Amino acid sequence: MTGRHSVRPLKTTLKGGEQDHMRMRDTFIKPMHREGIRFVAIFAIVTLGLFLLSDLLGWIGVGLTVWCYYFFRDPERVTPARPGVIVSPADGVVSLIEKAVPPAELGMPDVALTRISVFMSVFNCHVNRAPIAGEVTSVAYRPGKFFNASLDKASADNERNGLCIRMEDGRDLAVVQIAGLVARRILCFVKPGDRLRTGERFGLIRFGSRLDVYLPEGVTPLVSIGQTMVAGETVLADLPSPPRDM
Repeated sequence: MTGRHSVRPLKTTLKGGEQDHMRMRDTFIKPMHREGIRFVAIFAIVTLGLFLLSDLLGWIGVGLTVWCYYFFRDPERVTPARPGVIVSPADGVVSLIEKAVPPAELGMPDVALTRISVFMSVFNCHVNRAPIAGEVTSVAYRPGKFFNASLDKASADNERNGLCIRMEDGRDLAVVQIAGLVARRILCFVKPGDRLRTGERFGLIRFGSRLDVYLPEGVTPLVSIGQTMVAGETVLADLPSPPRDM
């Protein structure tokens, strides 16, 4: 028997129009990373000043402020649940796939591994995500130059920050944040000893850059040059299953 003030169950079913409205809202309004708040505020203040000079300059400022907001967007991503999946650490386009030795400062063996480079333009989301689950065994920052991040020499000469991630099976994977022609600031939110989940946020690069992933030996990439990547979702490679005991 129910009381006088019994609570009715909430209705969770949305009408078609409401669902369309929510989908449209989510398409254009994305969460923003906290690192972008002060930059958007600066752009907005400058825009107010531009309106005092000219309506045309003011509206240009509005456009740049909106672009700055979208640059620092931080949307949720759905990471594949399959074990052994290596995902893209960044949004962008695969610009290089080649053999290369990981940066010396990471302390990894001097052995050439398959390197996949993902180039991010100023229009891509720049939040970086862990390619694989594991323990961060080293984080190494190295200052450098600011060549165009799409060039091969950017891996060796540009400002960079590298992580070595040790997986459950004891193998290591390296992911390197590389500053580009416009970028002047690499942010890394983790330190040695931290444990990362596949697809978890670990850093950000401001205004154009690139990420390199060095796959463990024997791992074959599943992507091609020119392919578009979605951070935390696009599968770069699958780790071979360990052999069964006989």
